[in-house]
Amino acid sequence: MSAYLSVSESIYLPSVVIFSLLVGSFLNVVIHRLPIMMMNSWRREATEFLGQNENSDELPLTLSQPRSRCPKCGHAIRWYENIPILSYLLILRGRCSGCRASISMRYPLIEGLTALTGLSVALYFGFTLQMLIMLFVSYALIVLIFIDADHQLLPDQITLPLLWAGLLVSLVFGWVSLDSAVIGAMLGYLVLWLVFWLFKLATGKEGMGYGDFKLLAALGAWGGYAILPGIILISSVAGVVYALIGSLLGRQNLANPMPFGPFLALAGWLMLIWGDQINQWYLSLVL
Repeated sequence: MSAYLSVSESIYLPSVVIFSLLVGSFLNVVIHRLPIMMMNSWRREATEFLGQNENSDELPLTLSQPRSRCPKCGHAIRWYENIPILSYLLILRGRCSGCRASISMRYPLIEGLTALTGLSVALYFGFTLQMLIMLFVSYALIVLIFIDADHQLLPDQITLPLLWAGLLVSLVFGWVSLDSAVIGAMLGYLVLWLVFWLFKLATGKEGMGYGDFKLLAALGAWGGYAILPGIILISSVAGVVYALIGSLLGRQNLANPMPFGPFLALAGWLMLIWGDQINQWYLSLVL
């Protein structure tokens, strides 16, 4: 039996890592293109509403078309130049093969982060249906983290399906009771909605966006209401620490808005996987 488990794990874990690396390459595309697609859509809707002529020369952009190209010279990325991490390090060496322009380290870092996240989920849940579903939840949270960090935007195209999927999984599989999932979604939205309006009434400014409400609602749907205090505490502390460190280093002006979604998503991922252990540790510390 131990030999069988050893062989199974030797296939299972590398398979998850390789799959996550490939997904990470696709996540780079989503992170870059989805906000542009949304802005193009908003611009088309605005020009249509105003009765203006739309620019017909604009090339349609989707997640699959056109092929990935160098933004400097337009060189189309060949298949062997798009192997996660390896192409960047061994073939391209961090530069475009067409014009030798530098390629951001962010691309292999996101691929590596996706692989590490997938490995963590695989080790914790084992080869189960819950592991497969949590993989895709993790991938969605990675996309939200980087889009919000870039644009202070949490797309409804991701947060709302994530919310409904969490409720559906609770209904079908019962990993979290449906009552807890529904209450978690409601409270997740309402808590930040109340914070938003209290802050706006007190200062006249908007302290966060509606995407944050929807993201916390989605996390509440997946983990139930019991994980919400941990998410709020961890994300708030992490956000404050990040802002203070950024201010001390001169990289963050405390008067400027800062995306809160990355901290919510990270805290939510931690609570979805290790929520019971974190809650027990916190209660033992307090009591």
